Amino acid sequence: MENQLKILYVSSELTPFARTGGLGDVSASLPKYVKDSGHDVRVIMPKYKFISDRKYILRDVIRLRDIEVPMGDHVLSTNVKSAFLPNSKVQVYFVYHEDYFQREGIYVDPKTTKDYPDNGERFAFFSKSALEILKTLHWQPDIIHCNDWQTALIPYYLKTIYAEDPFFENTHSLLTLHNLAFQGIFEKKILPFIGIDEKNFDKKNPLEFWGKVNYLKAGILSADLLSTVSKTYAKEIQKSDEFGFGLQDYLRKRKKQLYGIVNGVDYNEWNPETDKFIPEKYSPSDTSGKVKNKKALLEKANLPFSEDIPVLGIISRITEQKGFDLICDALDDLMKLKIQLVILGVGDKKIENCLERAAKKHKTKLALFLEFNNPLSHLIEAGSDFFLMPSRFEPCGLNQIYSLKYGTIPIVRETGGLADTIKDFSEESKRGYGFVFQEPSPKALLAAVKRALGYFQDEDTWKKLVQRAMKQDFSWEKVVPYYINLYEKLL
Repeated sequence: MENQLKILYVSSELTPFARTGGLGDVSASLPKYVKDSGHDVRVIMPKYKFISDRKYILRDVIRLRDIEVPMGDHVLSTNVKSAFLPNSKVQVYFVYHEDYFQREGIYVDPKTTKDYPDNGERFAFFSKSALEILKTLHWQPDIIHCNDWQTALIPYYLKTIYAEDPFFENTHSLLTLHNLAFQGIFEKKILPFIGIDEKNFDKKNPLEFWGKVNYLKAGILSADLLSTVSKTYAKEIQKSDEFGFGLQDYLRKRKKQLYGIVNGVDYNEWNPETDKFIPEKYSPSDTSGKVKNKKALLEKANLPFSEDIPVLGIISRITEQKGFDLICDALDDLMKLKIQLVILGVGDKKIENCLERAAKKHKTKLALFLEFNNPLSHLIEAGSDFFLMPSRFEPCGLNQIYSLKYGTIPIVRETGGLADTIKDFSEESKRGYGFVFQEPSPKALLAAVKRALGYFQDEDTWKKLVQRAMKQDFSWEKVVPYYINLYEKLL
């Protein structure tokens, strides 16, 4: 094609190889769809211990053996393996390092449940490796698309250590911010390792953050362009500490270079007409299969089935960010309503305990699965009547978009991507396909649930609402042109 772009996409997560959340899903979808639109896209990620060479057909790349990666006074080395992203022609390079990536977790040690103490070293090495691999490959990308703090040193390196390197003369960087709550903040003893002289570490240095080293801040101030995963979140993170987590002033400085693009959804994976994880397929023209999925879900959840009692589903990290403190505070009142609640996720132990106590108390109304379980998450989407997502902040959120496709009506708080993707239903306009509340309080959450339940009993309105939800289109095909437009702005 004319004007074919060369794009390197760098991420610490890539579904199905490694995933802790939405970053992995986006990293698996966006490169695939950009490639389908005619561009040369390749991906680099770490080779974690649990990624099976056999299952994913990883191959050694002879010319990418023993690549030297200078880190401060040391020269480390990496071997690179290669595979294709499943169901695509996108080539993925895996950065292998015995000490840094041959361990059980991605960021957190499963034994201690705490972050690995050398995460700063691990992802500085990963970022630098990506640049050294390009030089060894002799493949000069027009754009390096970085994601979150784990790769945010790449734009910083391009403006500092590699600034005079002719190889990167025509390479530009885009940094996508998926969640400002995670910034990669480390003690300044890491400076020599990342190649920065402590003498040059002052308030003017993009890395400096209250006397510590902040990778995300360095990326925000160094990348040629910034994007985040919804328009509303792009505005919110410039406003206050509540959303910007101390970086709001720097984001305001760069507001002309900051774009909000809502994530797409891979409907090959999330579609009730083709979903391999649900017992009964269904479509907007015939939603009768939904009842059978509801039966199957309640059986799995060990709850009694009744067609006219609505099921509220939740699939989420169990944290305050996701509004679980509001749910806990509202639980007694929620359990008085004619509903059943099915919750899937793991997270904050204190909140988990609150939910466990409630599940014991309300055995016929509340089921709790404290795990990650992909097949069950599909069944919850298909078998629930409503999907509850009362997040305090939500950069984009994907489950509310999946829910629409499954005719499972979202009840959400108006923040970030939830505000951009869910239109509030109102009796007067007969538009909208969800229920939205503003205030992050148990009272507002409860009022929204009650309002939603009122329409569940009105068969005619409910049917139209479900069909309208199922017809919404958030496919990647619609999103990709916005990213290509950003890539072209960089040239």
